[in-house]
Amino acid sequence: MLLRTLITGILWLNVCVLICPAGQPSAETRQFIAADSSKQKVALIAADGQTIWQHRIGPLHDLHVLPDGHVLMQLNWTEVVEIVPGTGEIVWRYDAAKQPANQGVRIEIHAFQRLPDGATMVAESGPARLIELTPDLQVRRTIPLQVVKPDPHHDTRLVRHLASGNYLVCHETEGLVREYRPDGTTAWEYQVPLFGRERRPGHGVDAFGNQVFSALRLPGGNTLIGTGNGHSVLEVTPAGQVVWSLHQNDLPGIQLAWVTSLQVLPSGNLLINNCHAGPDNPQLIEVSRDKKVVWSFRDFERFGDSLTNSVILQVNGKSVLGAPPASK
Repeated sequence: MLLRTLITGILWLNVCVLICPAGQPSAETRQFIAADSSKQKVALIAADGQTIWQHRIGPLHDLHVLPDGHVLMQLNWTEVVEIVPGTGEIVWRYDAAKQPANQGVRIEIHAFQRLPDGATMVAESGPARLIELTPDLQVRRTIPLQVVKPDPHHDTRLVRHLASGNYLVCHETEGLVREYRPDGTTAWEYQVPLFGRERRPGHGVDAFGNQVFSALRLPGGNTLIGTGNGHSVLEVTPAGQVVWSLHQNDLPGIQLAWVTSLQVLPSGNLLINNCHAGPDNPQLIEVSRDKKVVWSFRDFERFGDSLTNSVILQVNGKSVLGAPPASK
């Protein structure tokens, strides 16, 4: 409840800390939490641009705000914590490197999620598996992942639990989104296309590939994909048809680089994390389905060029936490 107490105690000013057309202030305000590995910081930002709370981190590829306001995040590649913002109290912790079964094994964590029944899913790259942990850290289920060449840094990016009990897994190296059943078999998969282009190394706007970062299952059954260094967002049907897309240069005055985490807001707008895009581009972009920029954020003082994950908590003073995304 502490996060909500902090939220309600803020004066919601219509002050812009974002990129506005022609430099004019915008009436649109957002409260959000974001994490940037280059500045080693996760921070809760008020609608007036003030920092409410921040905490030091190392590498981070996933971030959640739980219904009670606690934050589920990672402190480094192996350690996931549930933390109370404001006090910084850690109320739950899992460190893969300290588990007896993992001794001598190189592991990186790139995804985790609190499940509806209170368990926690953790994706362990290297061993190439998903585990479900009870609150007291007992492994109640292990789901093996199919990877061509296991690599702790590249096996996975984001993983999301589905209402069916299956998991939607982004395999970065393979450029593949695969839906796994609990027994580890494949229910569905989609190969992210290169659209006839050649791969180019690097992380910025000039790089290119299909190192997929995120995938969300939409209410109608389609899948929304953040293509990483593919500089795009794709919506694909169960049959693999692309029915909506946003590419690198579709937004006037903005270039997409490494598209990382995505959030579907109740309005149907998409929050896009535009990582490694450089200081000329916003780090966060909220886009409508007709490809209009509704809100954007650029701040290279508090955050840097590795802002990978964020969650919008309030839009114009109204909470969006727990609200179901609008169907298309």
